[in-house]
Amino acid sequence: MTAQYEARPAACVAGELTVPGDKSISHRALMLAGIADGRSEIGGFLAGEDCLATLGAMRSLGVSIERPEPDRVFVDGVGLRGLSAPAAALDMGNAGTAIRLFTGLLCAQAFDSTLVGDASLMKRPMERVAQPLRAMGADVRTSGGTPPVRIGGGRRLRGIEHRLPVASAQVKSALLLAGLYAEGATTVTSPAVSRDHSERMLRGFGAAIEVDGLRVRVEPVARLEARRLEVPGDFSSAAFFIVAGLIAADASGLLIRNVGVNPSRTGLLTILRAMGAEIEVSNAREQASEPVADLRVHRSELRGIEVPKAWVPLAIDELPVLFVAAACARGETVVTGAEELRVKESDRIAAMSAGLRAIGVEHTALPDGMRIAGAADTPWHGGVVDSHGDHRVAMSFAVASLRARGPIAIRDVANVATSFPGFVDRARAVGIDVRES
Repeated sequence: MTAQYEARPAACVAGELTVPGDKSISHRALMLAGIADGRSEIGGFLAGEDCLATLGAMRSLGVSIERPEPDRVFVDGVGLRGLSAPAAALDMGNAGTAIRLFTGLLCAQAFDSTLVGDASLMKRPMERVAQPLRAMGADVRTSGGTPPVRIGGGRRLRGIEHRLPVASAQVKSALLLAGLYAEGATTVTSPAVSRDHSERMLRGFGAAIEVDGLRVRVEPVARLEARRLEVPGDFSSAAFFIVAGLIAADASGLLIRNVGVNPSRTGLLTILRAMGAEIEVSNAREQASEPVADLRVHRSELRGIEVPKAWVPLAIDELPVLFVAAACARGETVVTGAEELRVKESDRIAAMSAGLRAIGVEHTALPDGMRIAGAADTPWHGGVVDSHGDHRVAMSFAVASLRARGPIAIRDVANVATSFPGFVDRARAVGIDVRES
């Protein structure tokens, strides 16, 4: 029997918490530290299965990594050209970020390699990365557009100017990693803003990065320098508690400390504030080249809106829990331009639609989003929800239990560990009545 949650209605959430380190930053920190010269220290590392897959892959590539504590890692970098051939295919587990970024890094190496993953990852599209890398001279082969990804080594890469058809931080990052090894500069232009963690971190490790609006240029380098960094709390993980606070915080609000607030990640805040959310940002500072702050979330009367398409890419991972917030709003919320949700860990539009239907939320699934009829004054009933192995779907319905009249059983939740180890303990500590069975 697969793991499942039972989430029961609760009166309120209260207190304060921190969330685990940022998954996107943890992946990138391991990879760049591994190809830097010298020993790097990474604090706040996310000890989730996705990032542990990256850690295991770097070890298989000959990088010595010590982990004296779950969230603290020491990496002895082998230099840009010091990686060695792995003895077997590199298993990325469920990590879409890892498989795409490793494709960019490994296509520049002298040896052959193969990337695989779990059943979900083996269905994810890879040609969006493979095609521009082939334009750089890389030997990258997919299996009908999906993994396994087979990479031939020993190819000389050339810098290119590439215009992304769709804003994608993963594709952009793969090209920038390959560009470190190419002859000549590599330039990537996006049609809209996407996450800029790679640009910030590459600059921190000493790479020659130039950012001009939506255009990023990287020059080949001789070496990267080891560094010490503290990974901020993952905004995508904080999103579940932000929505929980908006639905059910007590009079003092719910405080979430040490959250990464990179503007390329916080589209959810923009959307929720447009819906009437009261969220205070305090103690702003910088950590690991990233902006960080504390968030205090107050129970708010939300109103439905039509979300501008330009905001959607900056909230793409948080849309499942946004759908829960929209179901609690007064009036209709419409989200379009989110077709990327169809090719995440699950078809998130279909998975969220089925779950919302199971608990009685009136909505319409769209090809590229969702139309949700908010029911601000009417709690929905409980029910049985299948998360389809998608961590964000599972955690979204745990939050939804705050507004239910009866328990919500959430099936197939094992993959929550990929991004948020300890979710149940943290949720229970602030008042969400969720248990794993």
